[in-house]
Amino acid sequence: MMRRTRVSIAGAALAGLLGMGNAGHAAETGGHTVSVLFAGDIVLDGKPGKAIEQGHDPFAAFAGILANADVRIGNLECVVASGGEQADKTYTFRAHPRSLDVLKRHFDAVGIANNHSGDYGREAFGEMLGLLRQKDLPYFGGGRNLREAHAPWIMVRKGIRIAFLAYDEFLPRSFEAGSDAAGVAWSEDEQVIDDIKKARSVYRADVVIPFMHWGWENEMTANPRQRRLARIMIDAGADAVIGGHPHVIQDVDIYKGKPIIYSLGNFMIDELDNEAQTRVSVLKLSVDSTGILSWQTRLGKIDADGIPHPVSGVGSPCWKRDQLTPGMCTSEN
Repeated sequence: MMRRTRVSIAGAALAGLLGMGNAGHAAETGGHTVSVLFAGDIVLDGKPGKAIEQGHDPFAAFAGILANADVRIGNLECVVASGGEQADKTYTFRAHPRSLDVLKRHFDAVGIANNHSGDYGREAFGEMLGLLRQKDLPYFGGGRNLREAHAPWIMVRKGIRIAFLAYDEFLPRSFEAGSDAAGVAWSEDEQVIDDIKKARSVYRADVVIPFMHWGWENEMTANPRQRRLARIMIDAGADAVIGGHPHVIQDVDIYKGKPIIYSLGNFMIDELDNEAQTRVSVLKLSVDSTGILSWQTRLGKIDADGIPHPVSGVGSPCWKRDQLTPGMCTSEN
């Protein structure tokens, strides 16, 4: 349960309210709403992977919160494979295929547009795509070629069609998908705009949500590039923009009545550099055929084993469509 207060957050942008629009389709869907949950960076090797190997569920502490949503999305910040060649970089993450059974228990789809999907090369990435398909765990933001990487994942719940897109813009671009090469969707402005427009015109989505991998690590506020691109995406037709990669929770904005959550921070990882990286923010959107009605966040803390636990009794950002700026909500249980 969340107790709601009206407290303004410094830095939230105001650029008008979202029009109600699409009334005909809203009537067709019976006024239904769908809850969509986003979790931040998930790394399933290291200590969380060891817990899975030993028969434990590292998501158990958050299981009730994850279960209380119609659609659950996470950023899979590692490759899941048994093969491949380790890249020459400071951090490389490869999880055992056994981890997918546990991941599928708690998530309906994963974004794979990030700078660790290529940690063990295209062979391991291709293996992961095959494993995800075998487990019937949808993915988006990557694929066997450029077309597949930029195609949205469409989820239909209660008659509402929601399109999810994902993009990486953390350099280098060495693992970008090509016309005939597997890889991730790279964040090229013109391509992103085209993808968002096609999500509506071709895939007939009612709601479009990009899931971004962007920004600078350990920066608590979004940089000018993030802010500019978020507005470009909303101007193109996105209903909300959700982000990750900085490994810390960043600020939030409202633009044209639509939410921008710049970074949810980490969700599950044992490679932590500082206390801020242990803070978890899980986002839950309430969506109907006209867009985002409201959202709230639930905070958590990552322990020494890289496993998240909910934290209660503290304020975190929340918003309803009649608000000009976000407020703060306090979780009570």
